[in-house]
Amino acid sequence: MRCTLFFSFASSILPTFAALIGAVALSACSWFAPYRIDVRQGNYVDEAMLAQLKPGMTRDNVRFVLGSPLVADVFRNDRWDYVYRFKPGRGEAKQRTISVFFNGDKFDRVEGDLTPPEGGQAAEPRSRVIEVPKVEDD
Repeated sequence: MRCTLFFSFASSILPTFAALIGAVALSACSWFAPYRIDVRQGNYVDEAMLAQLKPGMTRDNVRFVLGSPLVADVFRNDRWDYVYRFKPGRGEAKQRTISVFFNGDKFDRVEGDLTPPEGGQAAEPRSRVIEVPKVEDD
């Protein structure tokens, strides 16, 4: 008698318990978001690179310093655009646009979100010193 009472109780509770566990498991997916990578697109240009540009440089010299432009307008041959977009996995995207202008075939000026430092001098380069301990032989 006891055994049949237990099985009848378990058979009535088991589907309800399974449904409850399933609902909790499905709702847990919204608690933990998947990993999202940082996405970097375009040409990364910084102040140090802009400081290397001098009026009168050729297009090849500018391409050597900044890299190939992301946008070279066919209708405006005197302008190159360098666009850089950074989208962190979680957060707002940031975009920088730099336009390089030429007069004829020579570099004329730069406009955009970054400007070269005053006096044409690049900022101090950042460096990191890593000390590695010497390993002694036994």
